[in-house]
Amino acid sequence: MAFGATRIFTEYPTTEAPDNCGLIVSSLFVSDTLGTRFAKDRLSVVEICAGAGGQSLGLEKAGFSHLCAVEVDGDACNTLRANRPHWQIIEGDVLDHKIFDPRTYSGVDLFAGGVPCPPFSVAGKQLGAEDERDLFAFAVHASVKMDAKALLLENVKGLAAPRFAGYREHILDYLRNSGYWAEWRLLTASDFGVSQLRPRFILVALKKEYAPHFSWPSGGPKPVNVGDLLFELMHVHRWQGASNWKKSATGIAPTIVGGSKKHGGADLGPTRTKQAWLRLGVDAMGLADSAPGRHCSKNHTPRLTNEMVSLIQGWTPEDAWTFTGRKTVIYRQIGNAFPPPVAEAIGGKIHEALNKVGKPVETIETFANSHARVYRVLNASADRFLSVGFIADEIGQTEEEVAKAISHLETDFNVQIRYVRGTAHYKILSFKGFTAASSQVA
Repeated sequence: MAFGATRIFTEYPTTEAPDNCGLIVSSLFVSDTLGTRFAKDRLSVVEICAGAGGQSLGLEKAGFSHLCAVEVDGDACNTLRANRPHWQIIEGDVLDHKIFDPRTYSGVDLFAGGVPCPPFSVAGKQLGAEDERDLFAFAVHASVKMDAKALLLENVKGLAAPRFAGYREHILDYLRNSGYWAEWRLLTASDFGVSQLRPRFILVALKKEYAPHFSWPSGGPKPVNVGDLLFELMHVHRWQGASNWKKSATGIAPTIVGGSKKHGGADLGPTRTKQAWLRLGVDAMGLADSAPGRHCSKNHTPRLTNEMVSLIQGWTPEDAWTFTGRKTVIYRQIGNAFPPPVAEAIGGKIHEALNKVGKPVETIETFANSHARVYRVLNASADRFLSVGFIADEIGQTEEEVAKAISHLETDFNVQIRYVRGTAHYKILSFKGFTAASSQVA
């Protein structure tokens, strides 16, 4: 399958910016496609929740060719079509069997996705499997149904919290029982050359014949600080304060927050995040349409443009990636994306494993940590009811800790309670996430 080999020419306006300190005129990457190339070792990928293509681009660079990319947001689909017109872009709800049938892609090399984060985000209610937006369990189930050789899913750091210990362990159990090796890993974008923190919680699963050839990426180049990264864009309209601003913006950025359509205009995050931006000399209360002009005060605190945000998110001019839509729409596309360099690093390791590159290493199954022991005990005794006191004795935790863990499990699992002589006894019945997903992928 062919794929676009692209190059960006970043055109900066030759006309001088108005004296509005960057609040009206817009400037974005201008791309030029320079033909196509073929590679014999390219592998296939099906991607859901593709967004504006951060993970898509990274996987393409890692050696994967898209059989399709599924995305519900029309603006993000337009961005994907603008950059990869030869791809099959499926616009619609991935849960709609008429839109997306996983079995159509049986035997795909990689199934990937950046499923919605609100079910696990600390900024939300962390409803997990009870959240109607939870597509994580569906994606895991779909990957098994389509017999994918490998699975890559990414989400927010919140999914790594003790609250979701049972959720994570159940997914690992399901994949192991389906013939996969699977592991969770918390990765930080700045470790891969991206100029922001952006921790992401990653699930990788491979069929057991490929797993011995997989290893997690160890990292990449040191990230460039914000001042060095954005100086040329800040100075494009000859703002006289650009050099001093560069000297003050010596750190990397906090995590870019994309937000959702339910909220108002674009800003760069909650109060603590805005304070972190201000320490870098950036006004995070909104976005600019263009960089500051030469008549802006040297002491002006600039806002970022979408072009600047895309650089912080890991896109480069060489990527030739064009974002479509209005300013706030574009910002959300960029802000919600998986940084391409991180996707490329993980995708590269999966690509090597599927090609069985290198000497195989014995895989080590990661089992329950202390936060998941309550789930493990209940799951191992699925045919009987257990009291809090019994579980506490079994795992060496207090009854208060066990009771709290059970309350978390009740959000993601159907838990039956039976009272014996006035004492509650518990039994896990089923996982709510897979119950919802199984009706879609029968």
